[in-house]
Amino acid sequence: MPPKRKPTTAPATEDPAFPGLEPGSQVEISSNDPGFRGSWYIGTIIKRVSKRNPNKFLVEYTHLFQDEAGTKPLKETINAADLRPLAPRERARKFKFGEEVDAYHHDGWWEGMITKELENGKFHVYFKRSKEQLEFGEDQLRLHREWINGSWKPPLEEDEQVEEKVSEEKEVKPNNGKTEEMISNSTIIENNSDKEVIEGKLESDKAVTQEKLEWDNAATEEKLESDKAGSGEKLECGEITTEEKFSEGAHVEVTSDEDGFEGAWFAATIVKAMGKDRYLIQYESLRTEDDTDFLKEEFDTLHIRPCPPEIVVADRFKKLDEVDAFYNDGWWVGLVSKVLSDSKYEVFFRTTNEKMKFKHSELRLHQDWIDGKWVAASQAL
Repeated sequence: MPPKRKPTTAPATEDPAFPGLEPGSQVEISSNDPGFRGSWYIGTIIKRVSKRNPNKFLVEYTHLFQDEAGTKPLKETINAADLRPLAPRERARKFKFGEEVDAYHHDGWWEGMITKELENGKFHVYFKRSKEQLEFGEDQLRLHREWINGSWKPPLEEDEQVEEKVSEEKEVKPNNGKTEEMISNSTIIENNSDKEVIEGKLESDKAVTQEKLEWDNAATEEKLESDKAGSGEKLECGEITTEEKFSEGAHVEVTSDEDGFEGAWFAATIVKAMGKDRYLIQYESLRTEDDTDFLKEEFDTLHIRPCPPEIVVADRFKKLDEVDAFYNDGWWVGLVSKVLSDSKYEVFFRTTNEKMKFKHSELRLHQDWIDGKWVAASQAL
């Protein structure tokens, strides 16, 4: 029987615990509950649960409460894999289109991407998981970073790495009319054995460039669709109308909100429209349990997109490139954490906190379909 869709089964990463998991230490806490993945909340370590469970800690949230009055801070038992130090923040940073950021929303930091700079000093931020776009001020944003093998990726910009001590500063955050004190932790990222990180430090004064891939949804695409209407041919990948209505036979990619499949896209073909903004699709590589046909499922337009255009990487991917890795018949978003020999790479997956090795041919640069356009962020230094 062929394998069904299933979460990645990559080997577990190294113990993510870090010096400082002691009672009273401030940390950021992630959640695996549906609807909260990709968010981080500030809290304090109360104690280690027991000697038998050295990787479990009792924590107390700083801004989450058990009661509506906000008098009893929420406490939970958390695995060490879901804890990390307070994320650093550059001072007076100018954010740019296409940058990955964390936005402070609903008492936590949520991963998103800047899609527009507004005239009033605010920004539109698009959230991949919830597929919504919200407006934030500059003081509500920080550059998105991952805690990987005891270091922040990307590292702090050079002017922030001069001091080795932890600096604390107060930040005012609007939250339903309330203000909150957020403590920022600035650390030095030192890895003299890692040539690429050192080079990244030397070049950190360079602006991070962003590439915007324009997807033309005007008359050209309409003509291509009309030429093939009724011909029985399958439309080529990405050929949709300006209203983003998918035609029968169009090649697309689909994603699921099921546990274990967040951030993965699977190739499919539109079978037929099922009503307003809903379509029946047939996967191009996933088969039914009895292996008699390719699997069919129904999706809404929020979970369907054209196939991304190819970006040719002639030489090799670079460390910290955001990529899609082909695994278990789908494309999974990850981050190049190490460049290996023989055109191979180690890729870190944020949603599962795992690493796997891939060949060059099994990777593609990550792109997002936002407001009818393809947006790709260049390598973050």
